[in-house]
Amino acid sequence: MFSEKEIQKIRNQFPILKEKIYSNPLIYMDNAATTQKPLKVIQASQNYYSTMNSNVHRGVHYLSHKATLYVENVRKKIQKFIHAKHSSEIIFTKGTTESINLVASSIDDFIKQGDEIIISCIEHHSNIVPWQVLCKKKGAILKIISIYENGFLKLTDFEFLISEKTKIVSISHISNVLGIINPVQYIIKKAHEYGALVLIDGAQVPSNLDLDVQNLNVDFYVFSAHKMYGPTGIGILYGKKKILEKLYPYQFGGGMIKNVSFDKTTYSDIPFKFESGTPNIEGIIVWGNAIDFVKEIGISNIQAYKKKLLMYAVKRLSSIDGIQLYGDDRDFSKKSGIISFNLYELHCFDVGSILDRLGIAVRTGHLCAQPLMNFFKVSGMIRISFSVYNTFKEIDYLFESILKTKKILLK
Repeated sequence: MFSEKEIQKIRNQFPILKEKIYSNPLIYMDNAATTQKPLKVIQASQNYYSTMNSNVHRGVHYLSHKATLYVENVRKKIQKFIHAKHSSEIIFTKGTTESINLVASSIDDFIKQGDEIIISCIEHHSNIVPWQVLCKKKGAILKIISIYENGFLKLTDFEFLISEKTKIVSISHISNVLGIINPVQYIIKKAHEYGALVLIDGAQVPSNLDLDVQNLNVDFYVFSAHKMYGPTGIGILYGKKKILEKLYPYQFGGGMIKNVSFDKTTYSDIPFKFESGTPNIEGIIVWGNAIDFVKEIGISNIQAYKKKLLMYAVKRLSSIDGIQLYGDDRDFSKKSGIISFNLYELHCFDVGSILDRLGIAVRTGHLCAQPLMNFFKVSGMIRISFSVYNTFKEIDYLFESILKTKKILLK
């Protein structure tokens, strides 16, 4: 557990937290959408353009060698961060969404009519639409794991759906709406018993849970830098080497070829087979500094602190008349630092707009999870999500601001 002094030291590394919003101090509680960036990440961006701006993997000159070395060092850093076996299993993409699309596109040849793909009711749109498109294209069938009223997956439903026809199971590790940590290890093991491949959407995971892809025995794992204090526009696809080597490239162009003639083209080995064109060099290099920031604080420390924030916030918010918390069964061991709620007779957008005028940044709407909204029979929700720089005092201010918002809207 961090002391107030230690939290303040962490907060001092984030310049944006000193901003005023409509004359109120910024209270940023939209971390599930994107986290703020510490100074070492911001400065790394300037350093890249000031000292090594160049293309990578192709030039013979000093700057190109330097940038290439930094990029490949970050690839190795991510390999160690997620405990992958080989650095070549780390594919750089634009982010979680592109990583899922890459797999859905590249696995096309292995899917035939009548095959089945399983996802769940709680998925982000990015983990729904690519599989819908693939199923429509190949005549495959998309099957959905349902949930209980508290938002937890019905594992008996999954056990009923899985069969020898199942080719892919694609599930979020942590729900971006409910903050529920899904039992992915069990799902992976069960899917493998039927010969199915598993993709885990880990967008909410890297700065929340210690991640070991070998221990999970997962086939594909995807996440982005910007939800772990890094830059936007960069993420990774982790894939088992033996599987990636069998997949067809997702995009074509420079950097992903060995030889090109007008008669035939041969492709590079992994990871470069999937990295056509000039990559987000700055983003990759800067991401390395974000990983350093997370490691310096410690994932277990971040997780423990956010759990305390979550428990405190649930206790305070639960005392508000007319509030509905979603995915709330008080088993905090299976929850991350995300709370979604609504206030009786009040529209989520109206609540979010007034909280914004009071300096509090929250997310409102369908949260890119319309099927889940339909399950709960709502058009949208209000979501707060914590990071290591949030405080108990901010939660108290949120509590008072919600009460104030209710008075304003219910006049």
